[in-house]
Amino acid sequence: MNDSATPEGDNTSKPLAQGRALRLHAYGGTDSLKVDMVHALEPGPDQVLVQVKAAGINGIDWKVREGYLRERFNLVLPATLGIEMSGVVLRVGSNVKDVSVGERVMAALGGLGAYADHLVINAEKLIKTPAGLSDIHAAAVPVAAMTAWQVLQVAEFDLRGRQVLIHGAAGGVGSFAVQFAKAAGATAYATASTKSVAHVHALGADEVIDYQKQKFKFVASNIDLVVDLVGGPVVDKSWAILSHNGILVSIAATDVVARAPEGRRGVWFSVKPDTAQLATIAQQVADGSLRSVIAEVVAFEDLAKAIERNRTGHAPGKTVADFTR
Repeated sequence: MNDSATPEGDNTSKPLAQGRALRLHAYGGTDSLKVDMVHALEPGPDQVLVQVKAAGINGIDWKVREGYLRERFNLVLPATLGIEMSGVVLRVGSNVKDVSVGERVMAALGGLGAYADHLVINAEKLIKTPAGLSDIHAAAVPVAAMTAWQVLQVAEFDLRGRQVLIHGAAGGVGSFAVQFAKAAGATAYATASTKSVAHVHALGADEVIDYQKQKFKFVASNIDLVVDLVGGPVVDKSWAILSHNGILVSIAATDVVARAPEGRRGVWFSVKPDTAQLATIAQQVADGSLRSVIAEVVAFEDLAKAIERNRTGHAPGKTVADFTR
């Protein structure tokens, strides 16, 4: 993900209407997030002003809130959180030709700023929301689906006939990763909690390991690609089940490379927004060939509490904030 840490509007632009923004005022817990009223900004020549309709909640939200990513995001507080959204175009800059006022759009920002009623963003980062895809599902797709798509490409080998293990398969990224792995022809192993086993099976996983009752090392072996979405002890326990040339890719353990034993390959991965990929994925969700699983829909006023629930664990799928509630 791009390390831009603030919305892309020019702060010298003429203020427009006011709207809500969930902003981080200090590093810490839920109380450090406050809903402020802020002015929308006039978009620059290559930018678009979007009225945000919905935004997806991600693990990065609480990590930024607690200060774990201070070096990556050079924040000037207060700062608006949120990294993906869907909405409607309100204004376009003079150079913008591909989107028009009134069109529905969606995006992974490549930075922060989605938790606000109004967002100024470079037009090149937007795609048009496909017909038939609701604002809620459009907000749930960008980061989780692109992460799942891209993380499976890290191995740089054809997954057909290979064995893949996905740790944390019930979450937003994991739900897409299981589907993409199966579509690529892999045998998909997955770990999930007891309450999520049926959900992950329904996504197409060949073998779902209930980590509350089973040890995955006794079920999975000779795995070509381990996708770690949870971090912690499962990383160190996964090296032993890799095939000779197997790879462990993590989005949760930034030190995975250093933790790799001699002769094993660990890769840390961070998603890179790609509008062409996102357009393909969004259309698949719209036409029903790919499932977007929504765990919970919350109101804007409940965003801070939902971010905390994301930190401590949540139902299968993705949590989305509906700004129209």
